[in-house]
Amino acid sequence: MGSVLAAASPSPTPATTGGGQGVPGLMLVPPGFTMPPVSPIPPTSASDQQTSDTDSPLPNPGTYEECHRKCKEVFPLQMEGVRLLVNKGLSNHFQVSHTITLSTLNDSSYRFGATYVGSKQTGPTESFPVMVGDIDNTGSLNAQVIHQLAAAVRSKIAIQTQQHKFVNWQCDMEYRGQDFTSTVTLGNPDVLVGSGILVAHYLQSVTPALALGGELVYHRRPGEEGTVTSFLGRYTGDNYVATLTLGGAGAHATYYHKANEQLQVGVEFEASTRTQDTTTSFGYQLDLPKANLVFKGTVDSNWVVGATLEKKLLPLPLTLALGAFLNHRKNKFQCGFGVTIG
Repeated sequence: MGSVLAAASPSPTPATTGGGQGVPGLMLVPPGFTMPPVSPIPPTSASDQQTSDTDSPLPNPGTYEECHRKCKEVFPLQMEGVRLLVNKGLSNHFQVSHTITLSTLNDSSYRFGATYVGSKQTGPTESFPVMVGDIDNTGSLNAQVIHQLAAAVRSKIAIQTQQHKFVNWQCDMEYRGQDFTSTVTLGNPDVLVGSGILVAHYLQSVTPALALGGELVYHRRPGEEGTVTSFLGRYTGDNYVATLTLGGAGAHATYYHKANEQLQVGVEFEASTRTQDTTTSFGYQLDLPKANLVFKGTVDSNWVVGATLEKKLLPLPLTLALGAFLNHRKNKFQCGFGVTIG
């Protein structure tokens, strides 16, 4: 399908950010679909520099939000009920999807999603602008527009409505230099009321393996104003990534290790100063390419055990998924089954 297949279709599973501590009211990725996998902005070429003294030997570290993502991708996503997803490519630039979810815990729903990829090609597998959105049977809408304004500047606008009412909206501006990335996010600004959220991220490569950065969150509303800061460090080895975030909201540490081509493991530790709670989780992903099979499992310190199994039925465009999670402390069990066509 060309460029369209490079952008993921909307998914009913809320996505989580990889680096921030989480700010109430700020929608870094709108619930209802995942971010299109857009490759990093290429840093400015050395030929554009006037002298060799301005060239940087250090690599671009990526974005602040992606620092914990490598470990989080190893963990399985919870499944409940039955889910049917049908993807249909209408052209090289346009793709639609239909999602039907039957649940025993939440309301059953239908979602229609659309993905559009523009004709401004910036790489072999990516083009801009990218527009992704979906709407459900209650009228709730999630939408996102991503555009590369310049060689090192990328912008994103995201909105979320709930039953025809605006809930969240935000605007991001990202700049990638040779060895650093800076991002500014403005969420839910209201000039009349005097409220809004401002988030600033900065990530700098110190050595080819070590990156350091920080996050500043400023929020304001009538009768309340505050600032939260956090600092991040990430070390990348040949087959592992260790990341630590420390701030006023708590601590978040992840460790990702690729044992071989089939096995990946991850360990995650989270501590919250607000809830005075800590959680440690262990997850793994087992890939069996010859069987077109992916198995993910997890267990945490709250005695929650879960696993998912994904099987591609090639040469048919069909993928089956099974998932089960058991909370031993609360004595709760849930399972799910999913079918993806296209």
